[in-house]
Amino acid sequence: MEKWMIGPETYTSRFFLGSGKTAHYTKELIDSAVNRAGTEMISVAVKTLDTEDSPLDMIPEGIRILPNTLGAHSVEDAINMARKARDKGLGNRIKVEIMTDSRYFLPDPHATVEATKLLAEEGFLVFPYFYPELRVTKQLVEAGAAALMPLASPSGSNKGLQTRDFIEEMLKVVDIPVIVDAGIGCPSQACEAMELGCAGVMANTALATADDLGLMAEAFRMAIDAGRAGYLSHKHARR
Repeated sequence: MEKWMIGPETYTSRFFLGSGKTAHYTKELIDSAVNRAGTEMISVAVKTLDTEDSPLDMIPEGIRILPNTLGAHSVEDAINMARKARDKGLGNRIKVEIMTDSRYFLPDPHATVEATKLLAEEGFLVFPYFYPELRVTKQLVEAGAAALMPLASPSGSNKGLQTRDFIEEMLKVVDIPVIVDAGIGCPSQACEAMELGCAGVMANTALATADDLGLMAEAFRMAIDAGRAGYLSHKHARR
């Protein structure tokens, strides 16, 4: 199985389970993502860590946790959440999400760049969530991001790769992993993202709302593998 890196960490899976705004974690969802989609990392909102039904209680040992700052509205909020997650023993990974609204969960680009820089300076592996605008992409790389997480379409929308052209341009200028996040609603959309050259895909709502959750998780795994193979088969010609 192909190995790849995010910062100093080695991965084999290219599927990540997210914490979508429209779906709650369940043991079935997590088990399917781990056992049938092969995920090695699950994103968990820092604000859920102190709740009675914390997703940490359902995540198997050995699965990496990616705390996220969902609910942050400022740089200070995001930094405080990152430090809280680290203090709770969740390591130095952090997905930075700083939102400008509560309807579409669209990220604040300037605050995201600033938070990324400050957290990277503190030793965090920062995974910023942002709209794939080329100038912001370059600023995030310069700020020290470990991986980039551009949105495909609004969170929880299942509308697919609506930002395809912007992500394709991003991939021409970055040399760190790009993990497409938000809006991937079915396996074919995940395959399309991988065939562009993305390193991975994060999804949640597509699995959580499926009639057969396990089968959907397995379909995502196969689609991601197929998209990766398609990219590798003609990446030099495409470039």
